[in-house]
Amino acid sequence: MKYLHTMVRVTEVEPSLHFWRDALGLEVVRRDDYPQGRFTLIYLAAPGDHAAQIELTHNWDPETYTGGRNFGHVAYEVSDIYAACERLQAHGVTILRPPRDGRMAFVRSPDQISVELLQAGSPLPPAEPWASMPNTGSW
Repeated sequence: MKYLHTMVRVTEVEPSLHFWRDALGLEVVRRDDYPQGRFTLIYLAAPGDHAAQIELTHNWDPETYTGGRNFGHVAYEVSDIYAACERLQAHGVTILRPPRDGRMAFVRSPDQISVELLQAGSPLPPAEPWASMPNTGSW
């Protein structure tokens, strides 16, 4: 058995790519448009590790998606959690659970998919502004 991907439905392609690709730093591995089925599939993966992928599914006909919190979350290991959070903030992403412990943070995609970031190896020493930053909303 081999893990392939996790699928999340997205309402708009460009805001989703801005989050997953530009802010989070994933690479687009493949994009397939299916005009007959009226949907697009976009596969993204961490740079250098295409084994685990996120599949963004965009249905061309408008739909309202609910229950993003029920999904749980996806998680990525990062080499520097503070730098990752700074990058996300620079792209307009709110850090919902800051990495106060130098180990873990949470953000949400434009479609409210919860994304956990985990520091590779040992936690980084606590640092500002993260150490005193409160949680925002739900994550």
